[in-house]
Amino acid sequence: MKPLSDILCNVEILRVHGDTDLKISGLEFDSRKVKPRSIFFAVKGGTSDGHNFIELAIEKGAIAVVCEQLPTSLHPEICYIEVRKTNIALGIMASNYFGNPSGNLALVGVTGTNGKTTTVTLLYRLFMELGFGVGLISTIINKINNNEIPASHTTPDPLQLNELLAKMVEAGCSYCFMEVSSHAIDQERIAGLTYRGGVFSNITHDHLDYHKTFEAYLKVKKRFFDFLPNNSFALVNKDDKNGMVMLQNTQAKKYTYSVKSMADFHCKILENQIHGLQLNFDGVEVFCKLIGIFNAYNLLSVYGTAMILGMDKTTVLTILSHMEPVEGRFNYVLSGDGITAIVDYAHTPDALQNVLETINTIREHHEQLITVVGAGGNRDATKRPVMAQIACNLSDRVILTSDNPRFEEPEVILSEMQQGVEKHQERKVLTIVNRLEAIKTACALAKSGDIVLVAGKGHETYQEIKGVKHHFDDKDILHQIFEHSDHINP
Repeated sequence: MKPLSDILCNVEILRVHGDTDLKISGLEFDSRKVKPRSIFFAVKGGTSDGHNFIELAIEKGAIAVVCEQLPTSLHPEICYIEVRKTNIALGIMASNYFGNPSGNLALVGVTGTNGKTTTVTLLYRLFMELGFGVGLISTIINKINNNEIPASHTTPDPLQLNELLAKMVEAGCSYCFMEVSSHAIDQERIAGLTYRGGVFSNITHDHLDYHKTFEAYLKVKKRFFDFLPNNSFALVNKDDKNGMVMLQNTQAKKYTYSVKSMADFHCKILENQIHGLQLNFDGVEVFCKLIGIFNAYNLLSVYGTAMILGMDKTTVLTILSHMEPVEGRFNYVLSGDGITAIVDYAHTPDALQNVLETINTIREHHEQLITVVGAGGNRDATKRPVMAQIACNLSDRVILTSDNPRFEEPEVILSEMQQGVEKHQERKVLTIVNRLEAIKTACALAKSGDIVLVAGKGHETYQEIKGVKHHFDDKDILHQIFEHSDHINP
C-alpha cells in the first residue's frame, strides 16, 4: 500500500475532487482488472474511451480515478484527479508507484525504423559479457539477466514497463537496453521514464497506417530526443538524412556515428562477405560475423554507445568480433546440395532493399536469387506495391505470399502488392497465397548454389490469421523441406 499523495508526485494536476489522503494497492487502466483500493486511469484509446468505464471501475473497488473530464455524477468517497492527458499521468504515476526504477539503472532507448532489435540485443549481450547485470526490452524477448520474459509488444504499457524495470533493479541490473517504437512514443507509454541515453538508427517508410504521413512519423521519433534530459546522451546515424533532425532540440549531449563521413564514431567497411564483415572502427580492424552494410551500422551504434558509457575500446571490439547474428536477422539454413536459404525479418521497403542489396553484393551472380515475400494485414498498405517492386528489381525470381494477414483477406493484400510489379517483370513473379506452399515452391525452383530469401517474419514462430496465431516458423519449415526432399541436409 502506497500513499496517493506520493504517487501523484510530478503529475500536472488540473483539479482534485475528494481526499488524496488514501492508501493505494495498485494502478489499472483496464476496468476489467481493477482490484479493491486501486487507482483507475480513464485512458482515451483508439477503439475505446476509459471514461465510459469509470463507474464499472468504482464498482470493482477503485477508490481513485484519474481522468481528463470529471464525470457528471461524483461519488463523495472517491478521489477524482483531473489531468490534461491521462496516459502521461499514468506513466509518471506508474514510475512513482514502482519506485522510479528507470532512475536507478542506466536506461538506453533505441529508436528508428530498422535495426532496433539487433542493436538492443547486441548491447544486451555485450554488457552481459562485460560482467554487468543487464535488462533487455525488445520485440523478440524481454530479459532480466539470463531470465527470459515473453514480449507481447515492442514497448510494453507503462504498468508492465515499470514493473519490469523494478524487477531489473531488484535483480541487480546496472543497465537496460530497450526498443522504443513510434507507437510507444505517440501513446506516451514511455512517459515518466528517466533515460541515460537515446540512439537513432534510421527512419524510412513504415507505420503510415497509424501516423498517416511521413512527416508525422518523423515528428514522433524526434519527440523521444526532444525530451531526453541534459545529463543524458543522444547518438544518431549521421548518414541518415534525418539523423541530424533528431538532435535539433535535444538537451542531451550530442554524438554522431557514420560509415560515409567523419563523425564522433566512424567505421570503414573493408570487406563485406557471405561469412561476415571486415571493419575498421576508429583505426582498429575487426572481423564480425554479422553480414551486410546495415549490420555495420548496427555494430557501429553499439560500439558508440559502449564508448559513451565509458567501456574499454579493446574489450568491446573483442566481444563484438565473436557475436552471432540476432535470431531472425539474416539467419542461414543450408541444404546438402548447396542451396542457401536466408530467413530475415525484413518487413519494410528499406529493410527488404538492404537485405537484397547485401545478398547481391556478396553473391557471385551465376546463381539465382529467389525471394519469398508478403506484407502484413491491417498495417500500412502503401508499402505493399513498393516492396513487390523492390523484390522484382533485386531478385531473379519472386514469389508473393501471405505474411500475417490478420483480419484482411490475403488475396487482397497480394493484389495490392502485384500493383508494384512492372509489365516486363511479370514473368519472374508467382503468387502463392499459402506461405508453406510458397516456401516449398521456392526451394523446388532452386538449384545447387542458388539463394532463397524468405522475408518478413524472421524470428516469429506464428502466422496470425483472423485473430488466431497458428504455429509457423520459416526457419523450421526450411529445415523440414531440406530434410525431406532431394535437398538433403548434411
